[in-house]
Amino acid sequence: MKKILKTLVGLVALLALAVGLFLYWPLHERSVPPAENAEPVDAVLIGGGIMSVTLATYLQELEPEWQLHLFERLDGVAMESSDGWNNAGTGHSGFAELNYTPERADGSIETARAVGIAEQFEVSRQFWAHQVQQGLMQTPSDFINPTPHMSFVWGDENIAYLRKRHEALIKNPLFYGMQYSEDAAQIAQWAPVMMEGRDPKQRIAATYMPLGTDVNFGVITRQLTQALQKKPNFHLHLGNEVRALRQNADKTWNVTVYDLKAGKERTVRSRFVFIGAGGASLKLLQLSGIPEAQDYAGFPVGGQFLAFESPAIADRHDVKAYGKAESGSPPMSVPHLDARKLDGKPVVLFGPFALFSTKFLKEGSWFDLFSSVNHDNVTGMLRVGSENLDLVRYLAQQAQLSDEARHAELVKYFPQAKREDWRLVTAGQRVQVIKRDPEKGAILQFGTEIVTDKDGTIAALLGASPGASTSPPIMLQLLAKSFPKEMADGWQARLKEIIPSYGRKLNDSPALTNEIRRQTSQSLQLPYLDVPQDLSTASAPVVTPAQPAAPRPAADQAGPQAVPRTGNANAEMQAL
Repeated sequence: MKKILKTLVGLVALLALAVGLFLYWPLHERSVPPAENAEPVDAVLIGGGIMSVTLATYLQELEPEWQLHLFERLDGVAMESSDGWNNAGTGHSGFAELNYTPERADGSIETARAVGIAEQFEVSRQFWAHQVQQGLMQTPSDFINPTPHMSFVWGDENIAYLRKRHEALIKNPLFYGMQYSEDAAQIAQWAPVMMEGRDPKQRIAATYMPLGTDVNFGVITRQLTQALQKKPNFHLHLGNEVRALRQNADKTWNVTVYDLKAGKERTVRSRFVFIGAGGASLKLLQLSGIPEAQDYAGFPVGGQFLAFESPAIADRHDVKAYGKAESGSPPMSVPHLDARKLDGKPVVLFGPFALFSTKFLKEGSWFDLFSSVNHDNVTGMLRVGSENLDLVRYLAQQAQLSDEARHAELVKYFPQAKREDWRLVTAGQRVQVIKRDPEKGAILQFGTEIVTDKDGTIAALLGASPGASTSPPIMLQLLAKSFPKEMADGWQARLKEIIPSYGRKLNDSPALTNEIRRQTSQSLQLPYLDVPQDLSTASAPVVTPAQPAAPRPAADQAGPQAVPRTGNANAEMQAL
C-alpha cells in the first residue's frame, strides 16, 4: 500500500513539475544575433495581410522618408485571412448582419453597433477611393463590386424582430434606402434561388439594401503592396518569420527574423513595431514581453463554406443574404448565402461551418494554441471555457457534421440546391480574443482589439470580425494611439486629404453622407442614393403585408435580370 501511495505522490509531483514548466516556459531568453543596423529603421510591420499593408500605405503617405520594413513568413502577401477564398468578402456595413443589432429586454432594437460599423466602412471606402485617385490601386471592379445586402428570416418571432430592426435603422441617414418585405414575390425578385421550391405556406421576411458591396481583400492587399514596392523606402521581406522581440533601453525594438530559405537569423532595430499577423499576433505579442500582453489569450476557430462555381447558379444569385443564428448558437455561426467575385468570375458561398483546430493560422502549427497558454492567461481561459459551454457544444456539433447535414442547412436558404452543385472549401483561421476585464474578469470578446504598450512603441491587432472591411479606420485608431505627437504636428491635416470625413460622423448629417458617398461612388464605380435632408418626412419603402406565395410567371422562371455588378446604378437606386 505504501509503495502505491509513494508512486501516486511521485506521479503527482511529476505532473505538477510538467505543468509548471509548461506554463512558465521558456525559463530564460535564448540568445539572438545583435542588431545589424546601428541607426534604427522607422517601422517594422509583421504580417503581409491587409492590416499591415494598410498601415504601411498610411505611413508612406504621411512620412515618405521613413524606412519601412514588412516581414511575411509565406512566399507572398495576402495568403492567409486576407485572401478572397479565406473570408466572406462582405463589406461590413451593418446592413444585413443581424448580430450587430440585438433586441433589448424591452423589445426595442439596439442600433449603435450597426451604425458604428457603417460609419467605419464609409471610411474604408474613402481610403480605397483615394488610392484609386492617386493611381495606387487599379480598376475598382477588380476588388469591390455592388452587391445588395439582404437579411432573411422565417417564423413569427423573427419576422417581428426584423420589422422592428428595419424601422429602427431607416431613421439613420446611413441606412436610408433599405427596403422591407414579407411578400414572397418581391423577395423572389431580390433572390430567386432562395425562393424557388420554398413551401408557399412558410412565413418569411427580408430586408434589402442596394448599397451593399462584395470586397476582395486579397486583391486590395496585393495592389497596395505593388504600389508600396515602387517606393524606395519600403522593403518587403517574404519567407521571413519573426522569432524574437526584445526592447532596448532607449525604447527601440530588436526584431529577430529567421529567413526560411537561407536558414539564417538576423536582427533589425526599429523605432516602432506593428504586429498584424492575424491569428499569430497573440503569440508575437507575448514574445514582446510587454505587461499589456498578460491581459490576453486566444481561442482559434476555423471556418468552412460550400462553394457554388457553376455559372447556372452563380449568375442568378447577386446578393449577400444573411440569416439569423439559431437559438444557442454564437454570433460567428450566422449563416449567409453570399454572391462573390473571385478569380475574375462570380461564385456563391454558403456558410460558415465552424472548424475546430488548434492552429492560429491556416498555414500554422497544431501547437499554436498550446504554446500560447501560460501562467498569465491559463486561469482566464479556463474560466471563459466554463462560461461559454454553448460555444463548446456548438463546436463539438460542427465537428461531427456530415455533408448531408451541411446540405440540410443549405436548403433552408437554397431549397433546390443539389449535393453535386457544391464543394467544401476551408477558409482562414480566426482567433477570438479572451481579454481580462477589470470588473468582469476574463471575457470572450468578439471583434478587434488594438493593444499597445504605454509608450506607443509597439502595437498589435487581435481579433476577427468585422476585421478586413474596416482596416482603414482601425489603422487610424492605431495611428492615434501610437503616434499622438505626429498626429498633432501635422498628420491630422494630411489625413483629412485622404479621408475627407476625418473627425466627423456621416450619420449626423444627410448632407455630409451625400457628399462623401457621391465622391467614393464615383471613384469606386458604385451605386449611391441621395439621402433626404429630413428623414422624418421622407417616403419610406413600402412594407408589403404577408400573403401566400403565388406561382412565378413563366418569364420569371428563367431568373430576373441581375443588378449590374459594376458601373453606377444610381438611376435605378433613385427609383426607390
